[in-house]
Amino acid sequence: MKNNPLPRLDTCCDLRSHLLPHCRLQVGEIWHDPEGKHRVGCLDATDAAVVAALVGDSSATLAIQDPPYNLVAFERRAIEDYLDWSRRWVRATYDILAENASFYVWLGADQNDGFQPLADFMVLMRDEPFSPRSFITMRNQRGYGTQKNWMAVRQELLYYIKGDPHFNVDAEYTDIPKILRGYYKDVNGVITENLERGKAATIRAGNVWVDIQQVFYRMEENVSGCYAQKPLKSVERIIRASSNEDDVIVDFFAHSGSTLLAAEILGRRCVTADVDPLFCEITIRRLERYRRTGKRGWQNSHPFEKEIPELPTPNGTGAPMQPPRDLSQATLFG
Repeated sequence: MKNNPLPRLDTCCDLRSHLLPHCRLQVGEIWHDPEGKHRVGCLDATDAAVVAALVGDSSATLAIQDPPYNLVAFERRAIEDYLDWSRRWVRATYDILAENASFYVWLGADQNDGFQPLADFMVLMRDEPFSPRSFITMRNQRGYGTQKNWMAVRQELLYYIKGDPHFNVDAEYTDIPKILRGYYKDVNGVITENLERGKAATIRAGNVWVDIQQVFYRMEENVSGCYAQKPLKSVERIIRASSNEDDVIVDFFAHSGSTLLAAEILGRRCVTADVDPLFCEITIRRLERYRRTGKRGWQNSHPFEKEIPELPTPNGTGAPMQPPRDLSQATLFG
């Protein structure tokens, strides 16, 4: 198979102009899953009215949000503006969640700029109606090398709750075997080593995740063009722990569509969205590809290869453009 990846789509303006005509959603439109399980909206996550219209009567028990981090790799805003923007989508999310629900937020910390926005966001959340539950770190296999500091290999995940949601304690054990010895406890008068206690041969997931592979181009689930793709295994872990089969999950920063695909695989329903039509289209196509082929991404390829088998070059050469996809499944808000 030839290696034909997309460059980063949120910054490649020339390529975006070639791909946008192939997107079936524009801002304000919703794609309805023909199988009736999921919805994808092209919307601004801070607009509470359109968020509510997208979710409708669904009662979501889990939200998994992966907003832009306000780091150098993304659009930078003054921290005050970023927090005001964050406050609006947090409140829009709260309003559509069930009385008892879980709320997860992926967020980064710039160690060269006061650890913003992570530290600031955590302070912001003290004034919101969510209650803090855990602070999770996922370790990347690769990181940002430096000769003057520790290598940056971590991704942070904040876990909050609304009300008193159920947590599936046994839903997610890792593949890591119990190997550490030497901790003993008196059990019914017998001194018992830690390896002898418990039924599982592997350890339960804690708030430091070291067993999840960071997505890279050789993996089947890779979606080229998506800079901040989250591993399916990380999303599946959240879904297993904080939802039950047929529950509704929301994600208003769809990007590569990992939450939607994980929900499909695990028998949940997903209402997801992105403000960018390109990432909405990628999210829909990823679900369609999985249903058609069982594949979870586009290793060595990309979601638009059928329409554009050769990527346009900067001087405009490349494959001829095809007409836009059928928009018959798109509907307008209101």
